[in-house]
Amino acid sequence: MRLKTEVVTGMTRLFWPIIAIGAVMVSGQAAAHDPVFGIGPHVLFKDGLEAAIEIHNEKAGSEKESELGVEVTYGITGDWAAGIDIPYAIKDSGTDTSRGLSDLQAFTKYRFWREDSLGLQESAAVLLAINGQNGDEKANPPLGNGATDVITGITYGYESLKWYKWASARYILPGKNATNFQLGNKWRVDFVAGWRPVAPEYTKPDTVWLLELNGEITDKAALNGNSLANSGGTEWFISPGIFWTTRNFAIKSGIQIPIASDLNGVQDKSDYRFKATFEWHL
Repeated sequence: MRLKTEVVTGMTRLFWPIIAIGAVMVSGQAAAHDPVFGIGPHVLFKDGLEAAIEIHNEKAGSEKESELGVEVTYGITGDWAAGIDIPYAIKDSGTDTSRGLSDLQAFTKYRFWREDSLGLQESAAVLLAINGQNGDEKANPPLGNGATDVITGITYGYESLKWYKWASARYILPGKNATNFQLGNKWRVDFVAGWRPVAPEYTKPDTVWLLELNGEITDKAALNGNSLANSGGTEWFISPGIFWTTRNFAIKSGIQIPIASDLNGVQDKSDYRFKATFEWHL
């Protein structure tokens, strides 16, 4: 709780002008949905703008991390969007604490297929993201890995008036830092179901309940080309969540609960991960 309060207080002062502008400029309705932890094929309309504030907390053993991020996305066309994510993190190893800007991410998503029918839309998209190396990897604990990482992925979405389904896969290819250290390549796979209990009305709030199955399969990290025994492995999470919208404002939130873990060597298993996102569609 102390970490979360410090993050929110510090970052609110920094990003309050952006939040205020987003609240004033709203003019449409946030109709499309994406999962909380997985990735969906949602893109913006041409020249659309989405501003989001993300809060993320996680714990594994004695290690804790809290992060507050500002994300801005622009609709280049009706099927192609791009944006940037600026995160501020506080990390606590149990003995030491570090805080500051973490690795900035630039991303883009292209929806290559869409099919509409009465009360139903199906679509699919590919995505690409680049994690920069502006975080301080020399901090204790480090705020970045000191390398440029590449993330590619593909996602499918099924959205009806009552039911939602998503499936996605992402592949993370970390770079090497100045000391020739490299995190392990990682697969992230997500399967998500959503249920809307009440039919949507344009002028009224809309609620969708979510249940996600999230998996992470990670190779061992390497130093000077040698694999590190206490790294890599597999974790699976079950993640209940909610997506609530009213006109062009949306809140989505969820918690990842670990259900299976097979980590290599001596590593702390994940205890939980929490995420909340506040979005404005302009």
